[in-house]
Amino acid sequence: MRRRNVGYFKSERACAHFLSVYQTAMAQLPQVSQSTDVPTSFGTVCAYRFDGPSSAPGPPVVLLPGRNASTPMWRANIPALLEHRTVIAIDLLGEAGVSVQDEPITGPDDEAQWLDETLAGLGLDRAHVMGVSIGGWTAVNYAVRRPGRAVSLTLLDPVMTFAPIPVKALLVSAGLFLPVPESVRRRVFSWISGGADVDDSLPEAALISAGSTDFALRKAMPRSFTDEQLRSLDIPVLALIAGRSVMLDAALAAARARSLLPHGQIELWADASHAINGEYPAEIAERAAAFWADVDAAGNGVSSR
Repeated sequence: MRRRNVGYFKSERACAHFLSVYQTAMAQLPQVSQSTDVPTSFGTVCAYRFDGPSSAPGPPVVLLPGRNASTPMWRANIPALLEHRTVIAIDLLGEAGVSVQDEPITGPDDEAQWLDETLAGLGLDRAHVMGVSIGGWTAVNYAVRRPGRAVSLTLLDPVMTFAPIPVKALLVSAGLFLPVPESVRRRVFSWISGGADVDDSLPEAALISAGSTDFALRKAMPRSFTDEQLRSLDIPVLALIAGRSVMLDAALAAARARSLLPHGQIELWADASHAINGEYPAEIAERAAAFWADVDAAGNGVSSR
């Protein structure tokens, strides 16, 4: 049922189409060890647990996807990450996915609250949090407003975090939401992804396309962080900024992050686009694993179970 200021699928047909695409994409991920629906003050959050070939020590990594995406967008990343950590992937509340929003999300405090309630409901006292794009903003927003559970942040080209979204990107990205021909939507995807060929043969592309056409997002837009908020982050932060990103000014974002994060490790990956997670899955896993090991060794990571 459609409710004011709550995200919804545009029709029964749209919902059925999205779920078909979602399930097809999920089938290409490693086997899910456990699927949990966590009740929160703003709706029910779907979380998937993936266990690696051996019991990984230390806190798990919690994955937060980008806009119009959901757990299947991590298809290329989860296998590599499982070599190092248990992985818990979350469908963002209020975004296209199988989490179900039933109360308005009115701003950053609400975003932090539902995520904190989700991690608490999963029994996670400590977790390494990794987010891409809007998921990176969600991770920082959470750590700023609800410190304690996140022992580190790994940010993959996060938007609205260290630099604003350029006007051109805002205008072009509108093509993902407006009733435009599919060929136009694909050109937008390609532009965001650094010029890569994009079509529905890629599960991630089909998923994001379905999310943008089938789902109506109805929640407050992210707010940029102040200098004081970024300085307040007292946990280690690894930020991988894409040098060819069209969703932020890479040099500006890297410089601001370096100047404000007290425990930041900021890297500019010159050849990466905003689709950095799909372009460098193995490299990201290796870099993040070394970062998490250092955090744990320094005493910042405590087992969550």
